[in-house]
Amino acid sequence: MKRKQWITLIAVVLVLIIGSGSMYVVKEGEYKVVLKFGEAVRAVGEPGLKFKIPFIENVSTLPKYQMTYESAPTTILTKDQKPIVVDNYTVWRINNASQFLRTVQSVSGGIQRIDEAVYNSVRRKLSEVSYDNIISENTARGNINDEITKDVTAALTRDNYGIEIIDVRIKRTDLPEENKQSVYNRMISDRQSIAARYLSEGDEESRKITSKADRTATELLAQAEADAKKIIAEGEGEAARIYNRSYGSDPQFYTFYRTLESYVTTLRNEPVIMIPIDSPYAKILLGQ
Repeated sequence: MKRKQWITLIAVVLVLIIGSGSMYVVKEGEYKVVLKFGEAVRAVGEPGLKFKIPFIENVSTLPKYQMTYESAPTTILTKDQKPIVVDNYTVWRINNASQFLRTVQSVSGGIQRIDEAVYNSVRRKLSEVSYDNIISENTARGNINDEITKDVTAALTRDNYGIEIIDVRIKRTDLPEENKQSVYNRMISDRQSIAARYLSEGDEESRKITSKADRTATELLAQAEADAKKIIAEGEGEAARIYNRSYGSDPQFYTFYRTLESYVTTLRNEPVIMIPIDSPYAKILLGQ
């Protein structure tokens, strides 16, 4: 009886061992790649309980979700032969787990292939663009990112690594430390030259405006003086006409009025004058 129990117990243990060895669980966000004698035979991405041949097939796990890889800062020469330090990142995922495991074998191996492709593409693309366009043109930066993404995707697709590139972006472009100060000095000098040119142009424009204003003022004053002389002349002429008309209507009264006016002018400062007493001028003054 004990022997049968032992046989039963051993059979149960074997069944459990075989059963546990034939099952595996696929979780959300991961691939399970089934290996037969070390060779990838199939990949499973649907979550749930799955089965395999025990002792013959093994299971390897790979991530199914998107991953981000940040490349180490790298010095690259631009089109105008200026060294810049480029810092970029890559968003990627595994889209063929079996092929990925056959070619690069691990996530670290995939990252190595991505790093090589990104470096080659970034170096090639930035060598076609001048430094000023890279740092100051947002649209140019965007175009470069798109071109690098397409370039890296084509390279990894051609080599069939089972990798999908979602996006490649340049995070930062900066000058090497040893070049910063000289570039800053040159930028300061350029800005000072531009400022000096603006000041010179402003002074010249100011002189033009001042000269034009002075010329306009002179013309206005000359015109005003001419108008004033014309008005004075017209007034004097009108006064003369009035005098003539008055003189013509009553010459005796006009002579008397003009004589009185001359008294005011002649005697203003109480001068001593000598005139014949029988002269008409003296008779009017004496009331005769």
